[in-house]
Amino acid sequence: MFASFRSTLALAATLVFPVASGVALAQQQASLRPIRISGSSTVYPIVQAGINAFRQTAASKGVGVSLKETGSSAGFRDLCSGRVEISNASRPINSKELKACADRGIRFIEVPLAFDALSVVVHRGNSWANTISPQQLSLLWNRNAQGRINNWNQLNPAWPKRPIKLCGPGNDSGTFDYFNKVINGDEDNSRRDYTASEDDNVVVNCVAKDPQALGYLGYGWFRSNAGRLKALAVLNPKGKAVQPSVQTVLQSKYQPLSRVLFIYVNDQALNERPEVRNLTSFLVANAPSLATKANYIPFADSTIRLL
Repeated sequence: MFASFRSTLALAATLVFPVASGVALAQQQASLRPIRISGSSTVYPIVQAGINAFRQTAASKGVGVSLKETGSSAGFRDLCSGRVEISNASRPINSKELKACADRGIRFIEVPLAFDALSVVVHRGNSWANTISPQQLSLLWNRNAQGRINNWNQLNPAWPKRPIKLCGPGNDSGTFDYFNKVINGDEDNSRRDYTASEDDNVVVNCVAKDPQALGYLGYGWFRSNAGRLKALAVLNPKGKAVQPSVQTVLQSKYQPLSRVLFIYVNDQALNERPEVRNLTSFLVANAPSLATKANYIPFADSTIRLL
């Protein structure tokens, strides 16, 4: 049904595509249909940087690209209904989405692009919270916390008795799914009484404007706003407080909030539309530099070759 190149934290991977021939480039016409991309706002900065760089190449002549931030779940719906050629995702496709694609006869390639360190952030002026555990995060964010866990001191008695302003991704976000799966045991297990958005700019501003705020988002969004936000160290399974960083992810120390970021490419479009293959090839070939530019974490040297 689909060709899958699975990546884990133990095996970093990229894909290598053949270079497009001059004949293939010559076949591209100004009337080409735009390449449609939707999905994760976490992956968005990497792909946007890639599109900007691709537009400086000869292969981009006459090629239009439409890129939308809709959240990973919405991106998969678009992919499996044929509305887009590429879906950005901050989590792997799930079984329901696999079935939706199969039911529509949609085949795809899963392409890992970079690592992410999902970051728990507070206001820059927060002086009391520096480290948080997965257990505290679950106490705060699981569905049973709604209306019950509202103050900082309920997480740690040494913290002030002040209301917590919660900010985070909406339920169409892959970040929402991933966080709740690893922290609360189920991707749907979340309280709903918080400021939610699939747009990470909204989450950034929500936390940055309120001294009592706490939220979670992708590492690139934290790094791009490090002057406004503070990232908390997270206790890993060994009981060590670990800050999100390139080094701690590559050393597998930032657990359980390290993850892989993907694009999913419609297989028919990849094989029948040279411009889709050229853009995908460009994104893969330049993934390390694009990840770094977008403040994410590039893979190590292992390579998966698309045949």
